[in-house]
This record gives sequence, C-alpha cells and structure tokens, in this order.
Amino acid sequence: MQVQIPENYSPVLSVRETQEAIKYIRDTFQKEIGKELNLFRISAPLFVPRSSGLNDNLNGIERPVSFDIQEMTGERIEVVQSLAKWKRYALKKYGFQLHEGLYTNMNAIRRDELLDNLHSVYVDQWDWEKIIDKDERNEATLEAVVRDIFKVIKHMEHEVWYKYPQAVCHLADDVFFISSQELEDLYPDLSPKEREDRITADKKCVFIKKVGKPLKRSGRPHDGRAPDYDDWDLNGDLLFWLPSLKRSLEISSMGIRVDEDSIVSQCKAAHCEGRLALPYHQMIQNCELPYTIGGGIGQSRLCMLLLNKAHVGEVQASIWPKEMIDICEKHQMHLL
Repeated sequence: MQVQIPENYSPVLSVRETQEAIKYIRDTFQKEIGKELNLFRISAPLFVPRSSGLNDNLNGIERPVSFDIQEMTGERIEVVQSLAKWKRYALKKYGFQLHEGLYTNMNAIRRDELLDNLHSVYVDQWDWEKIIDKDERNEATLEAVVRDIFKVIKHMEHEVWYKYPQAVCHLADDVFFISSQELEDLYPDLSPKEREDRITADKKCVFIKKVGKPLKRSGRPHDGRAPDYDDWDLNGDLLFWLPSLKRSLEISSMGIRVDEDSIVSQCKAAHCEGRLALPYHQMIQNCELPYTIGGGIGQSRLCMLLLNKAHVGEVQASIWPKEMIDICEKHQMHLL
C-alpha cells in the first residue's frame, strides 16, 4: 500500500457534489464518445468460462477471480479482467458492419492490484471496439482515433467547467505522439514510469505508441501487454498530466487488434503458443472475426482527471485498507 499526499490539498467539491459531478461526467461522456466513434451501447458479461479463452490475461501474472457453477460441472468461471477479446467476438455475433462499433460498461476485480492513489481492486471503464478494414491497420488510423477520443475528453473539460468552474482541471490543447522506443532513447536512464511522468509534465497529454515489444536498451517492454489482443506495433496508452498529484495519469489503453499473423508471432514471442489452440484464437487465425480497433477508457480515472482529484477512491466506491482510509481522511481525501 502506498499513498501520495499532495501538498495543501483541499477538495473544492463536497462528497455529495462530487457524486453529482461523477454522474454528470459519466452520462455525458458515454453519449459523446458513442456519437464521435459511431458506437452502439450493448450489455456485456461480468464473467466468462475459462475454457473460452475470452478473458484478458493482462500482464500474464494477475490471478482472475474464479468460481464454479452448480450446473456446469468441471467448468471454471472467471470474472473478466477486461473485455478486449469478448468485444471483437460480439461485433461478429451481433452483425456489426464496417466502421460500426460498440461500447459497454466493464466492471472487473483486480485482486493482485497494488493499491495507491491511482489503482484500485475495482476497475470500471468504458470498453469499446470498432470494425475497420484490413488496409486500415496502420498508425494513421490509430492516431486519428486517438485524436477523436482526445477531442471528446477536451469537450468534457468545457462541459464540466460550465457546471463546476471552481473544480475543473484544464487540459492540454493537443495530444503529443511518441513511441515507447523513442521515449527510452529520450530518457535512457529513467524507468518507464519516470519517462511517462517526464514527457507528460512537458506535453500535458501524450500517447505512447508501440507498447509490448522489448526495448533496445533495457531489453524489456515499456509496459506489459497481452500478446493476443493488441498488435504491439499498433497500440498505445493515452496519458494526461494530473495537477493534484503532479504525475501522469493513464486514461486509456487501446490499439488495433491482432490479425491472423501477429497473434501467432506475438504468442510465440511471449512463449504462450498454447493459447493458439483456444476457440477465440482459432477464429482469429482462420480469419473468422472482423479486423478491429478498440480499447478501454477509465470511468473513475476520467472523473478523477476532470475534477483534479488526488485519489481514485474519491470518485469510486471500492475497498481500501483501514490505514489508507485514515491517512486519506487526515489529508482531505474523502474516500467513498
């Protein structure tokens, strides 16, 4: 457990006013992002069968919460860690067409998360996915969609300013693009997190491209990324500068998804070729699923950013160690 204590922190909104602002941000943002990206809202599962291969393995070390069901003997059910794979399958199942997409509320439990100002056991985000053509699997498509998402978030700054002018966090006017390798070359002696903070302090909003492959200097990826949903050459993370904590805040992880070739090469690189036999992975290798771009946008983190909060627990109801609750309360961070 770690808690960063911001200097002279004093929340502008009361707990009830914050709750009102959370609802306004969530209701407004999902409508705006749906219109901007041509996304249709659908319902999504809280859990999936382990044997389906649909659950997200994240960095490969997190343990999903699992349980059994009385009438499904021998099957283990897992609470989703994200919906990265399920969404692509849903686009096919529900008959979505080229340049149409979906979004949904994703709720997850990350039991192995290290708790701090930005990380919670409870994850809430808008998961979205959109069909693209195979020849659109390129960086130009990726950057165009990132700019669309940035535009909606920037619009939300103005909406929140109109209702809560005393509380709004003012954002950058544009997004800066840089690859993880370029970032390592720029700050070779810093850790990946320190690089993120340094570049985001300067640019205020940054999209770090190409996350997953080992970097030349360190021999390790900038950050872990499962090998079987994002194409490591066509993905990235969207970061904003959070003034309350004076550090970067990741709002979205997204990317163009693997195709029939990259899923094989990436699973081999990650030494998990066994996954290639799972039903979902077979569908990709057999070109039975559409080519897509997609990602997740943190709901609580977006509220945290727009309201300049110093702890994610100020904008979501989760579980925290008593010691953390006491420290936060002492320093005006009122956890829900």
